[in-house]
Amino acid sequence: MKTVCAAFVFFILSLSTSWSQSVAPGNGAGVAEAGPAGAAGPDLATQAAAALAVKASPPPAADVLEQLLDALLALFNVRSSGNTWQHYATAATLLVAFYLLRRVVTHWIFGFLKKLASRTTTTFDDKLFPALEAPTATFIALLGLFAAIKVLKLPASGDDVLRVAMTVAFSVCFFWTLLRTLNAFLDHLGEIARERQAGVAAFMPWIKKALVTLFVVLGVLLIAQSLGANVRAFLAGLGIGGLAFALAAQDTIANLFGSVVVAIDQPFKLGETVRIGAFVGVVEDIGLRSTKLRAVDKSLIVLPNKMVAAEVVTNLARFTERRIEQVIGLTYDATAEQLESIVNEFRALLLAEAEIDPSSIHVYFRDYSASSLDLWIVYVARDPDFARHLQLRQRMNLAFMRAVQARGLAFAFPTQTIELGTSAAKVLALRQ
Repeated sequence: MKTVCAAFVFFILSLSTSWSQSVAPGNGAGVAEAGPAGAAGPDLATQAAAALAVKASPPPAADVLEQLLDALLALFNVRSSGNTWQHYATAATLLVAFYLLRRVVTHWIFGFLKKLASRTTTTFDDKLFPALEAPTATFIALLGLFAAIKVLKLPASGDDVLRVAMTVAFSVCFFWTLLRTLNAFLDHLGEIARERQAGVAAFMPWIKKALVTLFVVLGVLLIAQSLGANVRAFLAGLGIGGLAFALAAQDTIANLFGSVVVAIDQPFKLGETVRIGAFVGVVEDIGLRSTKLRAVDKSLIVLPNKMVAAEVVTNLARFTERRIEQVIGLTYDATAEQLESIVNEFRALLLAEAEIDPSSIHVYFRDYSASSLDLWIVYVARDPDFARHLQLRQRMNLAFMRAVQARGLAFAFPTQTIELGTSAAKVLALRQ
């Protein structure tokens, strides 16, 4: 019994190496069975001579999986050139054994790994182990299926089809595992970017789509190459066709490059208010072809990314402070002493406000305008929030108005005074 268990374990470990063996189609049914005396297969010298005679490539590597299964059958003293009830019983036993192994791995081993991952500080393993569970279960099921089929003696054509099926199945399973790992890693990076409020968080969905698409295309090409397809010729033809496609789709490609520029430069992110050229709105979506803004009137503005990359972008949501500049005009009946007094009072009102940076305050009697004496006022609000900035501005405007009224001064508005000479006065008198 120990010998049987040891042989079975050795069979499981060695089975996974059979996928990496290179397989050349059309060579027949692999290795010959061991005879009653344990004789090996065809003579190696004869094979080498035949290969040299037809100027073919060297014979393919021995089928490790078939050798292991033949050794397993020989261990149970199953020696026959055809399929017997022992072959079918061994195939059924392998199916049941791998089914049980799959249940053990998915329920016990991965269950333990998930519990272990829940105790760690990082969340990457919480995403990785569930992502790897399905590919691992599929890999074990494929091992059991192909091992059971390999126990049965197939004709040469069936053996060739089985080799191709194994290459495709295990290749797809391998790339599926890598794809699930890549998805888990990109999801983890996106989660970190959102927690840190990084600008790249808005671009993570289409970055993920682009990388996954590139990975799938690469996997398909590698699988096709392993099956003997001329991938280089295909890529050469694709390059010529791609050049023609690029000439016909210049605007689309320009938009794609524009999206790359936006992703690298990160001038804005979702939810921010921006001005792009003559358009102002809240960023709703950043895609591969266009960027969508929601205007103040709730209309949707769709801007091509090549325009976004070429225009001046003003991000109205990234103020560090708010600068306020205004001119207050007083009437010309104000005296110099009144102007000097009101300037000092305005400056004192601004200095008394805690939300204003005192080093930014400027209040001066600046200009003699056509209909007013102009006071120039500049100050910076510490809080960049738009609503709080407007509240501060209203509060200061009301304070300025009360100060002007308390000193008996008046705000100026555009007026004109026309003085008539004596001749014009006589003409008007005659008309009356």
